[in-house]
Amino acid sequence: MKETGQNCKIKKLNICMLGQKSLFKIGGVEVVASELATRMAKMGHNVTCINRSGNQCFGHEEFNIKPREYKNVKIKYAPTINIKGFAAMTSSVFGTLMAAFGKYDIVHIHAEGPAFMCWLPKIMGKKVIVTIHGLDHQRAKWGKLASWYIKKGEKNAVKYADEIIVLSKGVQEYFEKVYDRKTEFIPNGVNEAIKQEADVIKKKWGLEKEGYILFLGRIVPEKGEKYLIEAFKRVKTDKKLVIAGGSSDTDEFMKELKKMAHGDDRIIFVGFVQGKTFEEIYSNAYVYCLPSDLEGMPLSLLEAMSYGNCCVVSNIPECAEVVEDKAVIFEKGNVIDLKNKLQLLCDNNDIVLKYKKEAAEFILEKYGWNDVVERTLQVYKN
Repeated sequence: MKETGQNCKIKKLNICMLGQKSLFKIGGVEVVASELATRMAKMGHNVTCINRSGNQCFGHEEFNIKPREYKNVKIKYAPTINIKGFAAMTSSVFGTLMAAFGKYDIVHIHAEGPAFMCWLPKIMGKKVIVTIHGLDHQRAKWGKLASWYIKKGEKNAVKYADEIIVLSKGVQEYFEKVYDRKTEFIPNGVNEAIKQEADVIKKKWGLEKEGYILFLGRIVPEKGEKYLIEAFKRVKTDKKLVIAGGSSDTDEFMKELKKMAHGDDRIIFVGFVQGKTFEEIYSNAYVYCLPSDLEGMPLSLLEAMSYGNCCVVSNIPECAEVVEDKAVIFEKGNVIDLKNKLQLLCDNNDIVLKYKKEAAEFILEKYGWNDVVERTLQVYKN
């Protein structure tokens, strides 16, 4: 694997990133921003991240802690109206204003909605890079205004951004087909995982090694949690189903899932997990399942495989491209197919072990953060 920066001769840059909620690793966008920003800062670049100042963030306690620096990355905070549906819009508008009038060479905007005002730093002489983490306007949680805003952000990125980075081949094809716009394909990376014994998760929820099927991600409709709960309720097994993750303006959907799970004591909702709990819950799963209808580049899937998990994923291109033949694939939205695949794995430990043995080495060879950083810096340079 390449060492960051060895093959990327580039002058010291003043870089600003925005669009992420924070640098705490609470979601895919935040993981990408954190990995890029901290690694670039370590290389000697001046990196500033503009985070949200509000608390609309999965109920994540540490989000209210507002450090001014993190691993040599300067942190600023964009004013945010903490009303459902407005937090993302207001923070991205004010964040873009701050970036446009700051002393930066590069303004790197993460996600479609925050790209709404990407024209402003452009006319202020900055080089504008937009990373499309997924086609966010398609997500079910957004109302009409938010969907319009996000779609307009996508169009503005096409019109004004110097470069657009996409995380999957499918999204790259979308931009070429719909807008005749060429993009740079740079998938996400993953770090080598250190497995942990079941300690905290055993004390808190009674979870034993290989005693549960795991979903870990945002609790939103497009992640397919409804399919998973419906399918699992039909599986004959003593194993548990663990749903890990917090809501993202989707509290009503969380209530709906818990209502679906009512009456099946095997289904456990553990909320947002981090730190040692996060490491333990990945380390000890029997199977990891990602039943998504829609993804950009599923970082949780990369993380699950880095921990050596047997994975079950829907057959959307964004998942199938990642796993190739190193995971079990079911037909998107097909509850019966998902149930059958889960039953097969619950009944056949040897199949699970086969996938576990192959997962980590495969994913670490295919996706490394050092390579992602180097390729991103080349985009800045070009």
